[in-house]
Amino acid sequence: MLTKAFIPYGGYYSTPFARWQGTLSNEHSLILGANTAKRWFSAKKIDPKDIDYLILGATIGQKQWFYGAPWTAALMGNPDISGMTISQACTTSATCVWQAAVNVENGVYNNVFTLMADRTSNGAHTVWPNPKGPGGQVESENWMMDNFNKDPWAGDAMIVTAERVAKELGLSKEALDEDAWVRYSQYKDALENDREFQKRYMFPVEANISKKKKIVLEEDEGIFLHTEESIKQLKPALNGGIITSASQTHPADGNCGLIVTTKDNAKDLSTNADICIQIISYGYHRAKAGYMPMGPPPAAKKALENANISVKDLKAIKTHNPFATNDLFMAKEMSIDVRQFNNYGSSLVYGHPQGPTAGRAIIEGIEEVVLLGGGYFLFAGCAAGDCGVGLVLKIS
Repeated sequence: MLTKAFIPYGGYYSTPFARWQGTLSNEHSLILGANTAKRWFSAKKIDPKDIDYLILGATIGQKQWFYGAPWTAALMGNPDISGMTISQACTTSATCVWQAAVNVENGVYNNVFTLMADRTSNGAHTVWPNPKGPGGQVESENWMMDNFNKDPWAGDAMIVTAERVAKELGLSKEALDEDAWVRYSQYKDALENDREFQKRYMFPVEANISKKKKIVLEEDEGIFLHTEESIKQLKPALNGGIITSASQTHPADGNCGLIVTTKDNAKDLSTNADICIQIISYGYHRAKAGYMPMGPPPAAKKALENANISVKDLKAIKTHNPFATNDLFMAKEMSIDVRQFNNYGSSLVYGHPQGPTAGRAIIEGIEEVVLLGGGYFLFAGCAAGDCGVGLVLKIS
């Protein structure tokens, strides 16, 4: 359990998430993330040079990302600091925030910026040497598509792991469809009153159309306009399966950032110094091979145990739910109703840029708990390799 690591209220943002091969599909994700962070610092009247370390979260390689965090720090306005790059697939953001918190707790850093940025569109292609191939023919890899479609250890595509867990639980297509409709309904709540909830944290992103023209993306792009009836009519993605395009997420592009700092600095940087956001605990788990949706609940339980609280003490729960299967397994294992978590939206609906996905969920969870008057918040999510992560915050 940590006692000295805090997030300033308002010391975070998420861009809208853009649809796959959409508005952000030609943007270098690290350059775009740095430029967005620089604009956000300016809007918040925060000097980037007050940041003493950068933790960069990214999962899809971009040109020269070998230079990672130090390069990104310079682009965002502070060329004098060091940093590291973390990649943990879908839970990258949660682990970035936790690593920042642990080092603030231990006095290594004072003001850390965690910047998570990914572009799944036009995913990187790597050519690997293959001297033993016919004539030395090379091997190639599409960073996103090839890895979505095959876990080199378990041997399955991610959707297959979700179908396997659904079968083990005895779930039906109807159950997954119902969960999908709940998630779309929750997302619609975030759009009420001219997107009042989303505007609490969402920061517009600027994309280059040409050398002289830019476009500003102010809200999510590529949200499917499902109805309860249209979801029921969708056919499963796999023969013999029950998961449809509505009961699974879709790839997306975007970035987000959070400041992690000391309690005193958090007060100085907060837009409301009366609100205190403390990073409390972390949990992790690896499920059996090929059962990815089973990773988050044990990680969540470990995070709660490390915080000395139970699920009954939580004001809000947000999850990364790439498949409706994840939601139903989470509800079963945590003894909660699917309607008790992921208020105001989740990655099932607004998409999955990987690096920033968990970050946006954490930010939304903070804002939800603030609206509820404070309390404990839990984030939980799965990651490639059948892994799960849990993170507990306390908002007071």
